[in-house]
Order: sequence, then C-alpha cells, then structure tokens
Amino acid sequence: GHINPAVTFGLFLARKLSLTRALFYMVMQVLGAICGAGVVKGFEGKKRYGDLNGGANFVAPGYTKGDGLGAEIVGTFILVYTVFSATDAKRSARDS
Repeated sequence: GHINPAVTFGLFLARKLSLTRALFYMVMQVLGAICGAGVVKGFEGKKRYGDLNGGANFVAPGYTKGDGLGAEIVGTFILVYTVFSATDAKRSARDS
C-alpha cells in the first residue's frame, strides 16, 4: 500500500484509483498522521513536545519559505516518480 497523499493523488491522476477510493485513502492517511502525532505527544510528554515545537520542521536560517517549498516540491516529485517507475507494468525485469 501507499501512505502518502501525494502518491495517492498521482495514482488517481494516472487513473489507477477511482475518485472515491482516492478520497477515502487521503482522508485515512491524514487521520493516521493526526493519530501518529497524538501518539508522539503522548510518549514525549507535554513539556518536551512543547520544547520541540511538536516536531515541526522549520526553514533553516539563510533560506526563505519559498526555498523550503521548492525543496518539498522537488522531493515529492522524486518520491512520486520513483513509485511510478517501480510499479510500471511496462518495465521488464532488466530495467530494475
């Protein structure tokens, strides 16, 4: 299975998933992320969770939010491209 909404959306655009199934997957993926954050908060404790800003990522000094967004876009493209390359039925074993 896939656990990333970007991969799910890509599979939907490629017509490998129906709209209903894609929406269901994305809702469940987001709910899973929320539950995961709750579990982390439970294990870390209120103080440590607050000290670490809930584990949120920030753009490093010297970079803009645009730079961070660009890095996320490129990283997501590479992830989805890799998934599509690995699951392409037209590729033979010699290509892997």
